[in-house]
Amino acid sequence: MTALAIDNLSHGFGGRRALSEVNLSVEPGSFAVLLGPNGAGKTTLISLVTGLYNAQHGDIRIFGHSIRRDPLPALARLGVVFQMPTLDLDLTVGQNLTYHGALHWLSRREARERARDELERFGIGDRQGDKVRSLSGGLRRRVEIARALLHRPRLLIVDEATAGLDLAARQLLLTHVRDLCRNGLGVLWATHMLGEVEPSDQLVVLHQGRVHWDGRAGDLAPSAALEAAFLRITGGPS
Repeated sequence: MTALAIDNLSHGFGGRRALSEVNLSVEPGSFAVLLGPNGAGKTTLISLVTGLYNAQHGDIRIFGHSIRRDPLPALARLGVVFQMPTLDLDLTVGQNLTYHGALHWLSRREARERARDELERFGIGDRQGDKVRSLSGGLRRRVEIARALLHRPRLLIVDEATAGLDLAARQLLLTHVRDLCRNGLGVLWATHMLGEVEPSDQLVVLHQGRVHWDGRAGDLAPSAALEAAFLRITGGPS
């Protein structure tokens, strides 16, 4: 079953159309990059997929469950890392994760065990007792992804998670999330950074609220020519 199916999605704010007739799908085990310049509509699209807004037109389904008609089972299968940080800075790393586990009906013991496992996968298992406020930006992003995976979702949505991170921290996050795809996790990774795209990725280019390309990144252009292809589609720099 398709991890994410978006059909004929349109949405606006006042008189401004943010998304127009968007169609795309993400399969289990695939890494799909949602690429677009600032203002393309990426964050609006993610806000609709995650249920923060109700879509004005069209349908969004997560593993067959409509966000509009069947939101609870749809959102239970979803993990999200938003563009703006959402960790509580005055709680410890462990407290942030176990609170999230409680929201998904995990017992305290199970939440702690999963928190330990996820943090160890990111190499920060020894930071559970640290206040989030004391962590660097890169470490906070690792904690946010660990939290998003705590309830073992089948679809992960990541919105500009590497913005502001140095190259090493960006690469660590990308490598880890790509590895999770091998275990069947579907990923929609929103970014405006061309360097985060690999030829084997599914690439969705969003520009002015519309999908201008949806296919394998290597079929659009070789890596060395991807920037030129992107500029040709969007008519300007990313």
